[in-house]
Amino acid sequence: MIRTVIFDLGRVLVPFDFQRGYLAMSEHCGLPPEEVRARLGRDGLVPGFESGEFDGPEFVRRVAELMETQISYERFSEIWSSVFLPHTLIPESMVEAIRRNYRTVLLSNTNPIHFDMLSDTYPILKHFDAYVLSHEVKAMKPLPRIYEVAIQQAQCAPGECFFTDDVAEYVEGAKRAGIDAVQFQDHAQIEAELRARGVNW
Repeated sequence: MIRTVIFDLGRVLVPFDFQRGYLAMSEHCGLPPEEVRARLGRDGLVPGFESGEFDGPEFVRRVAELMETQISYERFSEIWSSVFLPHTLIPESMVEAIRRNYRTVLLSNTNPIHFDMLSDTYPILKHFDAYVLSHEVKAMKPLPRIYEVAIQQAQCAPGECFFTDDVAEYVEGAKRAGIDAVQFQDHAQIEAELRARGVNW
């Protein structure tokens, strides 16, 4: 029996397009968008940020150095968060209704700049009992540690958790931790998967 429903964030609840961020940074620093993308991919900078190895101001300083530009924290945060699209992929009403009968947990590889903006912008994020965020846990999916924390926050056995993520590797990581998990396609699929497991709202 499922007692806790765990959702990924990006491309499950909220869609994103990294190209929007590359274009915005390109306009700021004058580098081609593909060069922006390439430089951001160097030296594990973004995974380091999402693993909590350094804070937002330090990340902005490092990115500005890589892009050979000057930028304020506020302007960078706007550019960094421009990747997210305004609609949600799962209706807010669905998550809100599930929470009335089940515990809900958000499990995400993310960073403080993105999560602060998302929390302020997308009301769907209010409907969670716990948030397991890579930069706070200091471990990213598919590392076992982040699933261990998610299970702790679920407050039930791993097999009593249902999890969905758009990345197959992260779904497999959850399964290795004993969680019932499926790869996300769309909200109708997830609704069917939940109802097949007796989850009703």
